[in-house]
Amino acid sequence: MSLPDSGSAEAVGFVLAGGQSSRMGADKALTQLDGEPLVVRALEVLREAGLPAAIAGARSPLGGFAPVVEDAAFGRGPLGGVCAGLAATDAERVVFLSVDMPLLPASLVSYLVRHAQITGAAVTVPSVNGFAQTFPAVVDRAALPALEASLKAGTGGCFSAFQAAAAEVGLPFSILPVESLAQPGHVNPPDGLPAALWFLNVNSPAELERAQALLAAFHRVS
Repeated sequence: MSLPDSGSAEAVGFVLAGGQSSRMGADKALTQLDGEPLVVRALEVLREAGLPAAIAGARSPLGGFAPVVEDAAFGRGPLGGVCAGLAATDAERVVFLSVDMPLLPASLVSYLVRHAQITGAAVTVPSVNGFAQTFPAVVDRAALPALEASLKAGTGGCFSAFQAAAAEVGLPFSILPVESLAQPGHVNPPDGLPAALWFLNVNSPAELERAQALLAAFHRVS
């Protein structure tokens, strides 16, 4: 498989799947929710948002689902996957989505990309209940050198690296409250899930069970 064709795409997407899965007790990317592996659900979110999609940071055999970019800094957190994805494409903007966020609506990703294109922000992320989220993130490729410097320095996580990169390149760091997007209908979750639940992380069997119960409950309502 080849990497996402960025020749005709202004933005491409990567699923970050390089975690250790220690809390899950099995490969998180291959763990099934509602009959689908988490990595498949994440790739579908990106593709439904109109983005060519690949996987960044994975060391498990995920190449059958999408192209895989390996992370040379494996073991140092998702920032290594972010840098690997940015370095692997010529697209101006790159969307990063964690593999363990299976309830995110594709319409949110689409809106974040459009906002980033309009504002020219170095990094665009959502917030919920007043708390900024690290992912999904739309990252301008111009931020790569600053992000690589943060990775090499090993100081802080992705969010602080995003802030530092935006300051370094002199472009905005944009945070969009999802409540203001959901209320007027800019973002429409297919299952009617409230915005506060879109960012549920599935890192353990208990969280997987909760996500499954939420899907079942909202499928019944809808």
